[in-house]
Amino acid sequence: MTAPHTYITTTIPYVNARPHLGFALELVQADVLARHRRQRGDRVRFQTGTDDNSLKNVLAAEAAGADVQEFVDGNAAAFVALAEPLSLSVDDVIRTSRDPRHRAGVERFWQACAEAGDLYRKHYEGMYCVGCEQFYTPAELVGGRCAEHGTRPQWVSEENWFFRLSRYAHRLHELIATGALRVRPDERRNEVLAFIAAGLEDFSISRSTARARGWGIAVPGDPGQVIYVWWDALGNYLTALGYGTGSPDHRRWWNDAERRVHLLGKGVLRFHAVYWPAMLLSAGQPLPTDILVHGYLTADGRKISKSGGAAVDPAELVERYGTDAVRWWLLREVPRAGDADFTADRLVHRSDDELANGVGNLVNRVVSMIHRYRDGEVPTGDVPAPEAQELEAAIRRAPDLVDASLADFDFRHATTAVWNIADQANRYINQVRPWELAKAERTGDDHAGRRLDSVLATLVRSCQAIAEHLLPFLPDAASRIDLQCTPHEGRLPAPVPIFRKLSDPHPPTHQARP
Repeated sequence: MTAPHTYITTTIPYVNARPHLGFALELVQADVLARHRRQRGDRVRFQTGTDDNSLKNVLAAEAAGADVQEFVDGNAAAFVALAEPLSLSVDDVIRTSRDPRHRAGVERFWQACAEAGDLYRKHYEGMYCVGCEQFYTPAELVGGRCAEHGTRPQWVSEENWFFRLSRYAHRLHELIATGALRVRPDERRNEVLAFIAAGLEDFSISRSTARARGWGIAVPGDPGQVIYVWWDALGNYLTALGYGTGSPDHRRWWNDAERRVHLLGKGVLRFHAVYWPAMLLSAGQPLPTDILVHGYLTADGRKISKSGGAAVDPAELVERYGTDAVRWWLLREVPRAGDADFTADRLVHRSDDELANGVGNLVNRVVSMIHRYRDGEVPTGDVPAPEAQELEAAIRRAPDLVDASLADFDFRHATTAVWNIADQANRYINQVRPWELAKAERTGDDHAGRRLDSVLATLVRSCQAIAEHLLPFLPDAASRIDLQCTPHEGRLPAPVPIFRKLSDPHPPTHQARP
């Protein structure tokens, strides 16, 4: 039987500045889903990329006095380089200004929609926010300003190409309402349904070449127009698969895949849950199966962004605190629905409390006891481990809880299932007091010795379960725990720290990888 195919994508960010922690959140979430599905036997393609063909990239380059392509290349490299510090298992990266697959695919997609009768030209006037790369109606502005960026949109008057979005309103509403196109969490699903119910208007999908500064992909057969950046960028989910080039990857990972999963922030929900599905319907392509939407990160109450507000560099954060601490904070602190406020103190507290003092201390205690009481050899245990019911239950429930939580896009609940094993194991140690069983064994109590064997065997199995279930979330730490708790030549390795305590006054260093 062929393994299910799962295609997981992030959005592709503008490269008008270096990456921030908000995009790192999306990358880490996508990586968790990709690793989890691989662990469950799926064949997985995890894809990310950069949106190079944006007017805001051009304006940022002009402000920096730099050549546009060189400017874009430099910032794009910083996004691509996040794979190493964040321990991402990315399979492919597409850059819209450099990848030859992209232009061919975008042009083919345009032609498919044109052949469906959904593209036409008309004169248009409206208020355009460069930051959002989007037109707004007066009702959508707050005090005449973009709610996202706080800036006054430009008044634009020109003739552009339009897409017949209104043609697909009923079909889109039906697909989302029935769950054929799953939007999670429910708050975002309801937001999309309300937007569609209010009426969909056709939208502009090109810009004059002059206003685009000549940057981007020309409209096929109309060199005076450049394809609108959102139309261009959304196509990456197909173009990276070789759509338009005849590659079999397109059929394998899009047409035939059991899961086609898009991760995105709430600010671009309309584009991904309304515009993109309508475009796919027009082009005769299958729709994504899941649209998973996260909130924003703030830093000390200010929205984290590249062009305004607070900026938190994820690479610098990893350099200071380590990959595990950064990933753990993103997965444990950010709610399923809603925003989260980042502070370094919260990251340190979460890592010290749950990783260093919780999981790390547990593994160190268990391995140390195996060496102290059994010379490093893991006992089999031939009697039931005393008072281990709650710990055994936590181990038994973890796989289903992780599966259900990640299917519902709930990383907090998923990580809680793993954390509960460590919490119950530490409670178990304090309850059964293995050191007292060892003391009784030394006085000749064979029954205490057999009970100690069962306790130690249960605890090693608990640590191995933590390593297994922690793998999608903290792959580096999971590998270190697995190495620590796997016998080599019949003995466990000598205990070494799994996590460092971040509040210790020692200079920060990278957490060593196995």
